[in-house]
Amino acid sequence: MTDGCAPVNRSNEDAHVSSATETNKDDLEFLRDAVRTLPPQPVKDLLLNGVCTRCIYRLFCLHKQICSCSSMETRILSAVLHELREHGNGANNGVRETNDLTDTDYVQEFEEEFVCRVCLGILQFVYSDEKGVLVKKSNAGDFAAAIGDAVKQEGHEIDNFCLEVSLPPTVVEKEQAVWSYIEKKYNSESWFSEKFPSERIAVKDLLKLSLANSLEKLLDVKSNGSSFRICLTYTLSDASSKIEPLSESNGCSKRRKIDDSDVLKNCAGLHEVEKHNTATNSSIESVDEGNGFLPFPLEKVNNCCSLISQCYKTSIYVGGRYLKYSRNVSQSRWIIDDERMGEASVEEIVGGNILPICQGDSYKFHAAGREDIDVRMLGTGRPFLVEIQNARQFPSDVLIKDMEMKINSLERNLVKVKNLKFLGSQGWVMMREGEAEKQKQYAALVWISRPLNDDDVQSLSSFKDMQILQKTPVRVLHRRSPLGREKTIHWMKVERVAGSSQYFMLHLCTQAGTYIKEFVHGDLGRTQPSVGSILGCRAEILQLDVTDVKMDCFQT
Repeated sequence: MTDGCAPVNRSNEDAHVSSATETNKDDLEFLRDAVRTLPPQPVKDLLLNGVCTRCIYRLFCLHKQICSCSSMETRILSAVLHELREHGNGANNGVRETNDLTDTDYVQEFEEEFVCRVCLGILQFVYSDEKGVLVKKSNAGDFAAAIGDAVKQEGHEIDNFCLEVSLPPTVVEKEQAVWSYIEKKYNSESWFSEKFPSERIAVKDLLKLSLANSLEKLLDVKSNGSSFRICLTYTLSDASSKIEPLSESNGCSKRRKIDDSDVLKNCAGLHEVEKHNTATNSSIESVDEGNGFLPFPLEKVNNCCSLISQCYKTSIYVGGRYLKYSRNVSQSRWIIDDERMGEASVEEIVGGNILPICQGDSYKFHAAGREDIDVRMLGTGRPFLVEIQNARQFPSDVLIKDMEMKINSLERNLVKVKNLKFLGSQGWVMMREGEAEKQKQYAALVWISRPLNDDDVQSLSSFKDMQILQKTPVRVLHRRSPLGREKTIHWMKVERVAGSSQYFMLHLCTQAGTYIKEFVHGDLGRTQPSVGSILGCRAEILQLDVTDVKMDCFQT
């Protein structure tokens, strides 16, 4: 390797005494027969311009041949292809026997020690890992084994999987440039339409095909649409390359060097293209830049991609209803200037006890609306979902009951849950279905500035489906847009408080999203009408409880 390049991890290669002895001879001969049908000149052309062996195979639609033998090493694939380059279609067993590929020294000459100008090393199984170490796997099987080991270490229970691959956008651009170049230069040749069809397999798809069968065997599950995903994310660091056409000797893939790349996580990079006019190598024609493609020949690539391999399950949900008995517990964790508001939160009490049982990475708490920190949630409770991200264990019915008992037996009895259920991805749909139309019932302790009389009780109780207009309350204007909202008060009922003429309990049912406190005191006239305006006096709300959230989900 050139100076400054990180050491290459070749642990899998060292285990191979002879690459050819592990290659099925029938597969090898089948591959050679397919290669002999290829036109030699464009193959030679691509080799001279730094295109890797697997990219050439896929460009000429021989991907099935290389996918069927995932254990075949890159240098074997390369050696077979170079026979065509050196001897043309006359390359046959008389020129070089298949058994010659058991000659390790000979095969070693065809090791691809350069970064492909099209796939950027992705189909060469060369990448920089998360620690910045340059890793090179000799074949698809070895690469799949490394991925499979990482998946097993995560401890997931899986019954199938889905392989996802993310590539830098420049890979597609480079593919288009090569396709356009071949089409422009060779479209008049007799072999063109048969050997270079319009529909070709992309780098991403060939990588997935190359790994799928090996991963199925390693994980002992099938690859199909699944909630468990294996994600391979390739990214590029800042590129430092220039167009440098290869000489005849360099095109033979013998001892060409690559540099390491910096680790760049969780972003897609573009390989910067320097404007450079190439006048050397008259046999190479450039594609017109006016067609939107990169110019050909492509730049020499000094950096391979960084690879981040991750596996995760799509979110699972545990749903139910919660009851909150404290007026000092917020629904979600509430921190202002590094100071906690309230003694706890529903989110932490419920989600914090469910997460470890599901062995997930993290959780999100979702509820059908929210109550203020000083408002209790009573009656049938408020529907909620705990979204468990990357859960390694699906909770059984027994575990669900254990969760419920654990939360409900906490010492302070601030929060309780009921009707817990394990849900798949449909949990979110259940929660949101009909949420906008839900009704809520409340019980409010109200004080007014004069004694309550019978006419007041009759007046408040007579309203049915009363429309009110609420401007955004003053207390939340700092975080919400100043809008006017029409809401419905479905009914009200007054319950007198014994021994007091100015206090009463107001029971009411409203449309979801109604600001109850503001409906009582009027919010400086921003809610019309209000209890205060109806009674013609000052009205204040002293305590508020939610007594029912009318939604179908999690009733039993």
